[in-house]
Amino acid sequence: MDDTSSSEFGITINKLYALIADRKARRPEGSYTTYLFNSGLDKILKKIAEESGEVIIAAKNGSQAEVVSELADLFYHIVVLMVERDIRLGDVQDELARRAGLPAKVRDSEAYPIRARTED
Repeated sequence: MDDTSSSEFGITINKLYALIADRKARRPEGSYTTYLFNSGLDKILKKIAEESGEVIIAAKNGSQAEVVSELADLFYHIVVLMVERDIRLGDVQDELARRAGLPAKVRDSEAYPIRARTED
């Protein structure tokens, strides 16, 4: 993936995160995302397990397009989980950078919604 498509992917994920966060806040009637939030964490986790299995099956038996479609479903449900648990995209980016031995990048507040850390 070149830098341009990486940037576009990041923009898409950021927009998806913002849309899902808005759906959680507003809970528009008839929205599948609203249904997931109203159903609670267990339902969200069940959907992630289901979608993970579908990715595995598609990777083993499906076409490239089917794998991509199932990965998109899994990404969506993971972002729903992130919003439900108040985990920001930047939190995951920082963890991936740490694992890769890279310095955490300075994050732009528009690109990565950031919340103040509090001690639990």
